[in-house]
Amino acid sequence: MFLRLFNHFKRFDWVVFGSVILLVAFGLAVIYSVALGSGEASLLNFKKQLIFAAVGIILLLLVSLVDFHSLYGLNAWIYAAGILSLVLVLFLGEPVRGTRAWFEFFGFSLQPSEIVKVIIVLSLAKYFSAASYKINPLKHLISTSLIVIAPVALILWQPDFGSAMIIFIFWLAILAIFGLSRKQIALIALITFLFFALSFFFLLKDYQKERILTFLNFNISSLDKGYNVAQAIIAVGAGQMFGRGLGFGSQSQLKFLPESQTDFIFAVVGEELGFLGSALLLIFFAVLFFRLIHWVKRLNNNFGLYIILGTIILLFVEMFINIGMNVGLLPIVGIPLPFVSYGGSSLIASLILIGIVESVVIHARHN
Repeated sequence: MFLRLFNHFKRFDWVVFGSVILLVAFGLAVIYSVALGSGEASLLNFKKQLIFAAVGIILLLLVSLVDFHSLYGLNAWIYAAGILSLVLVLFLGEPVRGTRAWFEFFGFSLQPSEIVKVIIVLSLAKYFSAASYKINPLKHLISTSLIVIAPVALILWQPDFGSAMIIFIFWLAILAIFGLSRKQIALIALITFLFFALSFFFLLKDYQKERILTFLNFNISSLDKGYNVAQAIIAVGAGQMFGRGLGFGSQSQLKFLPESQTDFIFAVVGEELGFLGSALLLIFFAVLFFRLIHWVKRLNNNFGLYIILGTIILLFVEMFINIGMNVGLLPIVGIPLPFVSYGGSSLIASLILIGIVESVVIHARHN
């Protein structure tokens, strides 16, 4: 058994694992800093995140032991379980600001939509690994839409605009890579816009509508509805080159910056660690993405290839949108920064996804 484990971890990609651990550690340091500044003597959120990180890393290692090929045959059951969780949370979930997106267990929350993102990666990877480039791209569009539309509709029903949007963007990116023409992508984008426009009027809560309207007309509301974005931009700029030091950021420590542990954690990094700290964080992400791209080029297994490709797209889109929110380039849609933001569901789901990637690296054939 020990020899088997030794051989397993000998083939482990320690660059991927190391970059992820550094990102998690980065997030823990910033969450600890915010907790100190908020006067939270018990450091409850930091301790929770530490538990989430430990559980996530253990699950990453355990998942890596499972041959990813088994996920191919179990995919339909996994997908069904994901849909069931989204249905149940609508009826059994704890409402937070009018949104039913979380199950509560002994003081901890579980957000099914974060796990469903991983399931969507697996489902689309299975579809495209079995599909042929010779098939009409329109067939790919219709077939994959059947995979995506149910979870997106259920997530919008919660309503969670950000998670639904992430899945839609991820789906479009995969379709673009698989050969859809510009006209077809433009048509899908138009249909998507109309779909989300209807959701805006009939599903989203008032505070969610205000976030989008603020982005579209930011300047006139910077002291009211645009307050969050304004404070985030001030925080990022205040850090300058070297930052003010962990625990010494005025915007984050004096509570000018809302949601500083989740949506706006990058602004905290910018203020307290400056440009150099922000650059270091982006370097960790860059190392992770370049290493994953390395495996995409080497893999000789379509299912594994699309799992890693899907992982790259999903994590990059979430990173891009979160940072874009923090610097005022994108509307606030409640997307966490992968591995860094506070939140157990997001962190554990992302670490499980990396565990699946490690399984692909270990068990797939390489060129």
